[in-house]
Amino acid sequence: MTREARGPKEGDFITIKSYKHDGSLHRTWRDTMVLKTSENALIGVNDHTLVTEDDGRRWVTREPAIVYFHKHYWFNIVAMIRDNGVSYYCNLASPYVLDKEALKYIDYDLDVKVFPDGEKRLLDVDEYEDFSQRWHYGPETDRILKANVLTLVDWINHKKGPFSQAYVDLWYQRYQELLRRSNDQ
Repeated sequence: MTREARGPKEGDFITIKSYKHDGSLHRTWRDTMVLKTSENALIGVNDHTLVTEDDGRRWVTREPAIVYFHKHYWFNIVAMIRDNGVSYYCNLASPYVLDKEALKYIDYDLDVKVFPDGEKRLLDVDEYEDFSQRWHYGPETDRILKANVLTLVDWINHKKGPFSQAYVDLWYQRYQELLRRSNDQ
């Protein structure tokens, strides 16, 4: 079995590409370090990662962020590790697919931001309504996304998975170990 068939392993770097419902490229992250892959999930880290927007604008992420993607949930989670605590940016999005080129998903506009003090905000509702009509998301997609918002809020409220400080600490520590190991070689 080739490495591509198995997928990326711990310490490998992948590209992440988000698309819009119409198939247009939305945003690309280069060189996300893979921390763990399983049958249904991928955990990685972005740290000073180059991001390219659909209009060609480029920027670099400012702080380390643990990223969580799942093959069955319609969201992905970015845990940004900042001096004042962990902030979360959660994209309502299709489950990811992974091929030789990149980890890919469709971004469905709605986002949930969680601040270090626990405050939650649902963002971009107007954008979601506009794109939903323009690209004809349809009632089934709308139902799935709204159900996944509820699942996501439940995870946040119960500090499940990526919303647990122990989870963030574990994966950030693993990232630092992998960095040290690569610097020692």
